Amino acid sequence: MLNLAYPNLGGIMANQSLGKVTHYYDKIGVAIIELADTLKVGDTVKYAKGEDEVTQTINSIQIEKAPVDSADKGAIVGVKVDAPIKEGTVISRA
Repeated sequence: MLNLAYPNLGGIMANQSLGKVTHYYDKIGVAIIELADTLKVGDTVKYAKGEDEVTQTINSIQIEKAPVDSADKGAIVGVKVDAPIKEGTVISRA
């Protein structure tokens, strides 16, 4: 069973989960993420679901359509993503 807070990748403990994608807007390329830890503009993150993995730097974060520089645990944020992301994808620090 996969523990989303600390997924085990190849026997090495991965970075703690930053959150999980709850929705993806494909027309505008924005993922809605429920945060399990603080996220800041400039952070490099990894999106992983199954064998699919994407790494990117966070260039913008929005809460209720308002831009912010960071968001805390428990916040639901919108993040522009470089590639399509599936709902349920786990986000961790890269």
